[in-house]
Amino acid sequence: MSTATSLMSAMALLGAACIGGIFFTFSNFVMPALARLPSKEGRHAMQAINITVLNIGFLSVFIGTGAFGLAATVTLWITAGLPNAVMTLVASVIYLVGVIGVTGLGNVPLNESLAHQTDAAKTADEQWERYLVRWTRLNSLRATASLVAAALLVVAWPVGG
Repeated sequence: MSTATSLMSAMALLGAACIGGIFFTFSNFVMPALARLPSKEGRHAMQAINITVLNIGFLSVFIGTGAFGLAATVTLWITAGLPNAVMTLVASVIYLVGVIGVTGLGNVPLNESLAHQTDAAKTADEQWERYLVRWTRLNSLRATASLVAAALLVVAWPVGG
């Protein structure tokens, strides 16, 4: 296996595992902790998180993982053979659809809606409760997709030269 192939496979694997860990953390204890706060405080904390997460470090890993997965698929197809390339492609598609797709179609619209919620709205508490449930469900799906992709990338890891 070439150095480039190893590097791309490793970056996809580490990225998927890292993103999966972040999303698992949010579903497992960050969102439940925010749910324990008074609605106004939880909502404000999540609004701050949604602004802060838009940084070069997170976005590079989040988007780069999908790109490295696809690049690894191509190089594996050439260097390691069909089974490794197919498994890497499946992992990449799971990541792209289950993480990036769910984020763009599910979590981001919820975050945008939350950004426009104000404390003055009569339904602010109810909106926050609905947000918590929906966002956490979608996030758990993203965590699962990311970690499944990471596991498949481990299985697909080409052994030998």
